Amino acid sequence: MASSALASPFFSPLSAPNPKPLSLRLPARRLPVASSAAAPSGASSGAPPFPGAEERRRDRRKRRQGRGDAAAAAAEVEVAPSKADEPRETHKMLQVLGGKVRRRKLLSPKDRNVRPMMEVVRGAAFDILQSAGGYPASLRPGQWLDLYSGTGSVGIEAMSRGCSEAHFVEMDPWVVSEVLKPNLECTGFLDVSHIHMIRVESFLANAEKSSGKYPSFDYISVTPPYVEVNYSTLLDQLARSPLVGEDCFILVEYPLKTDMPESCGKLIKIADRRFGRTNLLIYGPTWAEKKRRS
Repeated sequence: MASSALASPFFSPLSAPNPKPLSLRLPARRLPVASSAAAPSGASSGAPPFPGAEERRRDRRKRRQGRGDAAAAAAEVEVAPSKADEPRETHKMLQVLGGKVRRRKLLSPKDRNVRPMMEVVRGAAFDILQSAGGYPASLRPGQWLDLYSGTGSVGIEAMSRGCSEAHFVEMDPWVVSEVLKPNLECTGFLDVSHIHMIRVESFLANAEKSSGKYPSFDYISVTPPYVEVNYSTLLDQLARSPLVGEDCFILVEYPLKTDMPESCGKLIKIADRRFGRTNLLIYGPTWAEKKRRS
């Protein structure tokens, strides 16, 4: 009975003593890994290994991208060469309208940093001054102060028509050396001219502080860049300035829609005309208004 039970196919035979150790091979567990080939940039296959991992990866990418953009911008700034100032050029588009050097050509800059008085305005201004001064054919003799002179065309016109000398106030060194001085040389007025390379406001302030340093003038022209001047402040300076003579005429070019006072110190308005987008205002002594009307 026992022997038959041991030989039964339903029972395995008893193992021999000192059995050989068995080795078991278990399949390795695969952890989820982001697939850069299959997934698009910024995405991963499977869940992140710990909460917040995806947000941290995005933050790191943004920081790296920001550093790269900043470095590229800095490199562009360093590599890009500094743009040099374009050379300024001149042309002969102006001329003297009357007097001793009539039709003499004058230099002016091609750029718009200097805006000379239009010839039609300049011609009208001197016609008014000659009529008001009682000398229809020429200017009443005297000294001229050309503020914001630029090309010097106004002061040169004045000397051509009878003024004995002129003072030019211009702060741009290039304009003085390449435009104003050559114009004075070609017209023959350099020896009777005085150039002050200074801001107009500073020139007027210096004259007010040091009375007697400069002469009082018979004519003053004010042709400033429109957007850079407070006309009320400028005329207040002129009204109390020792540069303004007793019988002085002040010529002011100003833009439209600008309120101008009726007088400048003791001088009254004797003319106010419009030329397109430019206005011409002339202050003078009371006797000049009577002569102009007679």
